[in-house]
Amino acid sequence: MLNEQDLRGIFIPVITPFTPSGELDLDSYRTYAGHLVKQRIQGLVVNGTTGESPTVTWEEAAALLQATKELAKGQHIPVIMGTGTNDTAATVRRTEQAGLLGADAALVVVPYYSRPSQAGIIEHFRQAARVGIPVIAYEIPYRTGVKVTVDTMREILEIDGVIGLKDSSGGTELVSELTRFDSKPVLCGEDAYFYTSLASGASGGMLASANVRTNDFAEVYRLAQSGRFLDAKRAFDTLLPLIRLLFREPNPCPVKWLLSRQGLIASSAVRLPLCPITSSLEHELAAYV
Repeated sequence: MLNEQDLRGIFIPVITPFTPSGELDLDSYRTYAGHLVKQRIQGLVVNGTTGESPTVTWEEAAALLQATKELAKGQHIPVIMGTGTNDTAATVRRTEQAGLLGADAALVVVPYYSRPSQAGIIEHFRQAARVGIPVIAYEIPYRTGVKVTVDTMREILEIDGVIGLKDSSGGTELVSELTRFDSKPVLCGEDAYFYTSLASGASGGMLASANVRTNDFAEVYRLAQSGRFLDAKRAFDTLLPLIRLLFREPNPCPVKWLLSRQGLIASSAVRLPLCPITSSLEHELAAYV
């Protein structure tokens, strides 16, 4: 099980490989995830946004978790599982199941679509945390349709069992405010803000872009942790063009295309309503193959 001290460094939200016909491709997944566990990372995240969680069945997610645990065991890398939905009861059930499946923590997104009140959001996390498996809160208003206030997030982070936050709020206000005083760890989840989040007090990053050039992202973190912020910024600036390309079209479509061209997965297939990337983006990403 993860604790607060473990939420530091680079965490990779994994993609879910599919065959061209749309079936789960576990053989590709083992090749790809086997590559990741040999990099300078501190954890893997199964069934998150980058893993296409809205179109992956729970049975498929469980198979991915089992495969990931097997690959990560020898490297002592923790595995986090996305369990959040817009239904608190379903989120609790999935969090319970993740614990039984051996996940080291659950990533629970702010409930989406329903646009609950701040009080409802707090209670959602309180219920999920009562399960007993460590919970990482996930704020991403771009996708959820509701923005959590700083005061609300402070209250969520005070809940027993909530060990930290993935901040994809679209800026650095939340991490800056939360880390002004003693706070549980905040991981940057907004790739383009990785450096500025570290400079603002973030303890690391949970970054889709770090599926590519993983160790370069790890180096940015290492430099920042050692207080070499100018060097960290220079290193991060070399990654920015790639990050911008990877988010020009919906995540994880560009990441999957690049991973397929690098030979780490057999196909860049995604499930509808996601679509393959455009030929113009393919042309620009080809420089990173």
